Amino acid sequence: MSGPSTWTPKSAIGRWFESRLPIGGLVHSSFIAYPTPRNLNYWWTFGAILSFMLVAQIVTGVVLVMHYTPEATMAFSSVEHIMRDVNYGWLIRYLHSNGASMFFLAVYVHIFRGMYYGSYKAPREVLWLLGVVIFLLMMATAFMGYVLPWGQMSFWGATVITNLFSALPVIGDPIVTWLWGGYSVGNPTLNRFFSLHYLLPFMLVGVVALHVWALHVVGQNNPDGVDVKSPKDTVAFTPYATLKDAFGVACFLIFYSWFVFYIPNYLGDAVNYVPADPGVTPQHIVPEWYFLPFYAILRGIPDKLSGVLLMFGAIVMLALLPWLDTSKVRSANYRPLYRQFIWIFGAVVVGLGYLGSQPPEGGYVIASRILTVLYFAHFLIVLPVLGLVEKTKPLPASIADAVLARSKGAAPVSVGAAAAPQTKG
Repeated sequence: MSGPSTWTPKSAIGRWFESRLPIGGLVHSSFIAYPTPRNLNYWWTFGAILSFMLVAQIVTGVVLVMHYTPEATMAFSSVEHIMRDVNYGWLIRYLHSNGASMFFLAVYVHIFRGMYYGSYKAPREVLWLLGVVIFLLMMATAFMGYVLPWGQMSFWGATVITNLFSALPVIGDPIVTWLWGGYSVGNPTLNRFFSLHYLLPFMLVGVVALHVWALHVVGQNNPDGVDVKSPKDTVAFTPYATLKDAFGVACFLIFYSWFVFYIPNYLGDAVNYVPADPGVTPQHIVPEWYFLPFYAILRGIPDKLSGVLLMFGAIVMLALLPWLDTSKVRSANYRPLYRQFIWIFGAVVVGLGYLGSQPPEGGYVIASRILTVLYFAHFLIVLPVLGLVEKTKPLPASIADAVLARSKGAAPVSVGAAAAPQTKG
């Protein structure tokens, strides 16, 4: 937890400004002197990667807006104009389109890391809930952005997804009519989605600021899942965490650049390079890859309303995670059974993603239903029951003891039977 800053500017002007608006002290206490658990691994660098990707998406998006025309008869050609006639327009477009995929890849790793190490457990419930809100805003922003090129998949994807709201009793049809701006997907729809796609990233920045604020109040979790007990358990955020984050971001940028410069259209759909045609329906309508697990849940249920409720329920499960997991131990490193189940859960999500990309027929539908049951069973059965029956390993007495034990190749020192649960619960 960051406390009052002791940083004082060296210049008289700096001290005058700091006494009236202590921005320097805030930055110093939050990103320089902030105490960070000394045992953080590279899975914790994805927070910095996500921050970088958010800024990159906003910057490239603002540049694209300067040349894009949000009008149904001109949107597709304006995107082609960006690609062919604007200086480095192809690069900005590919950075933005592939950046969305990189953003979601990083956030899925970030979520899985939080689940693996129990970062949602008390006192970090609000921090976790803010993360789920960020995820929802990302999904809404990405969906509306995918509609803007106004290709075949953009048009029909917008038609299918917005139609889902019509399954809701009473309020469903008015919502669809408002989203469309009429009685079918058309120019008013494109204008609404363009406006919201431009607005939501700035809302996202606000929620991210709250997320970071909440993180600094409760402190970071760590791979051992034990609380900071003394100054020996922490190091200064700068240079230790900043250097590790910089290395993680650099490695991620290499991966990102590979897509941008070598396979920029690999994650897209070729059908979207055909202008939108309301009279021709694509053979298979599929969303972007990062929506596929939820799309598989939706399509696996024959009843439209039930499918919509389960699709949104899959995200609600994430929000309820702090209260569904009854175990007192955070990290999967000390929960042998949970460690197996969390990897099974990861395989289930990947399986749903694959099934979401396949035609909704035959064995694919049956497999989607089975994996949907397994998805919800993880939250509603496995997590509550494991906390009651799992025999956990002894926790280290402190972060410093765990680090020293690992450096010597020995087992971490236990906090004792009273504080490290070795029995059920």
